[in-house]
Formats: sequence, C-alpha cells, structure tokens
Amino acid sequence: MSILSRKRDLLYLAFFIIHIPVLFCVDLASLYPESIKPAFLVKLHEYQVTTYADRFFTEPPAWFGVYIWMEALYHVPLSFWAIGALLRNDPKVPLHLLVYAVQTVITTTTCIADFLSWSDYEHQQKLELMKLYVPYLALSVFMGVDMFGRLGQSIDRRRLDPSKTQ
Repeated sequence: MSILSRKRDLLYLAFFIIHIPVLFCVDLASLYPESIKPAFLVKLHEYQVTTYADRFFTEPPAWFGVYIWMEALYHVPLSFWAIGALLRNDPKVPLHLLVYAVQTVITTTTCIADFLSWSDYEHQQKLELMKLYVPYLALSVFMGVDMFGRLGQSIDRRRLDPSKTQ
C-alpha cells in the first residue's frame, strides 16, 4: 500500500524529514565543539534565544543535557530509520513509533512544565515558548495514540486467528 494512501503515515514521514535537520541544527547544536560550529548555527541559536527567550538553550537545567543526549543517541537513528520504514510500510513502525512518541511526550511535557514555572517570565513569553513546544507535544500524543491503536489491532487479529501465532 502506497504511503500516499496512508495519510497518517504521510504526516509522520513529513515530520521525520523535517525533524532530522531540526535535530542537527537546533537541538544538538550545543554538542558541537565551537571550533567546528558553522556560523549559520550560531545565528540560528541567537535567533531562537532572541525570538523565544528559550532558557533551555542559555541556562539549561541539569536534566536537559540528558534530553539532548537522548535525542542524539535515540531520535537521530530512529528518525532516519522511520523515513525508510514508513515508505516501505514496515510492520515494526507501530512498535518503534510508540516508543518514540512516549519518550517525546515525557520530555516535551517536562520542558513545558518547567518553563511554565519560570516566575520571571511574562505570560506572553511563555506563550511564545508554547508555539515551539506544544506542536511537538500534540503530534507525539497523536502518534502515540495511533501507534497504540495499531498495536492493539494487531494483537487482536492474532488472538482471533491463532494460525498467525508461532
């Protein structure tokens, strides 16, 4: 079945295609040594800090570094895998994307809860940050519910047709 007829998978494909450059240009930029960091990444960082006052990229809490490394070690390889897997309709997509979605919901929710507690930020500043974080949260919740449903249907089909079990 073509990816074009699988609308949700097409959405996820578009997301991962966009997500990979965002990972390397924004989220993981703090891991690059200054000596090799391209000027456009420095300008992009300055834009994000100036536009959104995103403290996670200027004064990150201790736990934020762990989230950056999760993105480097898990999101990057998963995102590359997901592009091919979605295109070929790999049967492991629901399992891998459920894990991805749950991890992303947890980390994004943590960031949102943290910046909402910043007492020195005005309401408008928090709204600007919401524009960055809430779309990731919404897509991750949607993806998680979708993948959970797909796995549930797969398990139910195996229960109804015992010949499909080992």
